[in-house]
Amino acid sequence: MDVLVLIGRILFVLLFLNSGVGHLVKTQALSGYAAARGVPAPGPAVIGSGVLMLAGALSVLLGIWADLGALLLAVFLFPTALLMHSFWKETDPGARQIEMSAFFKDVSLGGAALMLMAFFSSVGGDLGLTITRPLFDIS
Repeated sequence: MDVLVLIGRILFVLLFLNSGVGHLVKTQALSGYAAARGVPAPGPAVIGSGVLMLAGALSVLLGIWADLGALLLAVFLFPTALLMHSFWKETDPGARQIEMSAFFKDVSLGGAALMLMAFFSSVGGDLGLTITRPLFDIS
């Protein structure tokens, strides 16, 4: 089971590692997009969300307080779904569909992150291939 969980952790965090680096490397372009979506203080928001994604993803990947890392990813995903992918505001059918897909992707990944948080918190001490035990104990 340990190897399967490790493979799952690696695959789960790929999106967040890639996006987190992108937020820090392409801050200006992404800040413009965030500003267009009405995000307050878009520059700091892009940098902060990039750091949040990287911290959460590396925590899950390396198994260093992986429960906290999963929670950080959920904290990133739910507000992002609401702020960046408000499909209900779109009038163009194509744009509405794209934003709806992105919204539900973020909500679904947020749900998966919450499940990982619960999983690591309740099983993490017995789960191999992690560096630390979980930070939270919800068993």
